[in-house]
Amino acid sequence: MKGLKNKVVVVTGGAGGIGSATCRRLAEEGAKVAIFDMNLEAAEKLASEINNQHGQALAVQCDITQSDVVEQAVQQIEAELGPIDGLVNNAGWDIFKPFVKSNPQEWDKLIQINLVGMLNMHFAVLKGMVERNSGSIVNIASDAARVGSSGEAVYAACKGGLLSFSKTLAREHSRNNIKINVICPGPTDTALLAGVTEGASNPEKLREAFVRAIPLGRLGQPEDLASSIAFFLSDDASFITGQVLSVSGGLTMNG
Repeated sequence: MKGLKNKVVVVTGGAGGIGSATCRRLAEEGAKVAIFDMNLEAAEKLASEINNQHGQALAVQCDITQSDVVEQAVQQIEAELGPIDGLVNNAGWDIFKPFVKSNPQEWDKLIQINLVGMLNMHFAVLKGMVERNSGSIVNIASDAARVGSSGEAVYAACKGGLLSFSKTLAREHSRNNIKINVICPGPTDTALLAGVTEGASNPEKLREAFVRAIPLGRLGQPEDLASSIAFFLSDDASFITGQVLSVSGGLTMNG
């Protein structure tokens, strides 16, 4: 893809399923990848793998729910890799539970990770992009935000907020040549999905139901998302902003 070589891209939740696939794909395209993750050991292992394959990656332990920690992490990346050209807000957490059986402590954790965390990341990174009059952001939401999803009410609310926030920022910063787009995964074969299904009374039956509902007949793989993320970050998408793309195997279709 055009325009990714030597670009500095931060990926939150970078050591997880979709995050690690994205980091590998971006490194293959020649980008310098900053892997933000709470799990420093996993992030360092991935960074080592990428660096050993002649890519360039740096692992940073970062709790995105803490604004001061985020600011420090962004400063570290810019000191060691250079100005940030791209941001992928991928970190997330979910539980599978009817709303009336959930509790305020769970709501708070969902909101902090899925909504407040991405606000912190935008606030820390956008300032530099505005100064440089250039940048690209890809936010990972969910089809739960577009069509709803039983058992994921607060998660869907957070991701719905991310859609509106992204479109608003895309309008605000189009004059700064900053592109902001959203990808909505459908059911994807990651640890997050495994955690969600484990909360069901019959996890295997739920997993099979997901597969049956997908027209293409399989769960999404992290690499399916990574290619779309790389496209939105690349110069091939230079005239695309404020858009929402479902990568779901046809699970949701909305023109």
